[in-house]
Amino acid sequence: MVDLALKILAVLLVVAGIFGAIVPALPGALLVFAGLLLIAWVDNFAIIGWGTIGILAIITAFTFLVDFLASAHGTRKMGASTRAIWGATIGAFAGMFFGLPGFLVGPFIGAMVAQFSVDKNLVRAGKVGFGAWMGMVVGVALKLSLVFLMIGIYAVAAFI
Repeated sequence: MVDLALKILAVLLVVAGIFGAIVPALPGALLVFAGLLLIAWVDNFAIIGWGTIGILAIITAFTFLVDFLASAHGTRKMGASTRAIWGATIGAFAGMFFGLPGFLVGPFIGAMVAQFSVDKNLVRAGKVGFGAWMGMVVGVALKLSLVFLMIGIYAVAAFI
């Protein structure tokens, strides 16, 4: 009975992790990793070994790097200031409280307002906002890809 409850918890962690790969405030890959590790632990690592867990841990760490680099690259590529990068981060966080529309425009507005406060150039601020938005979109796509790669590796290891 306890094993079943732990496996249900593990599945919930994986589902929350998939959602977290989209939402900026949730550590998606870490939640997926925790869920997959919990399932392996409940089975005493009989089906999934430490080698697979190690690979999943590396992918989890890589996901954090990809997320940071995608956002920073998109914003920096458009000539953003440090304040604009912080603005995009704050905008992404604040935007998630306004559902999908807020999530989509939060980084753009945050970066744009912050950049405009630095140099008072609306065209440049708009470009920086667009770069922040594109970085976020690319980051989400890459995080989702890596999260599903983790799930796929686990599934292949479990069923082979």
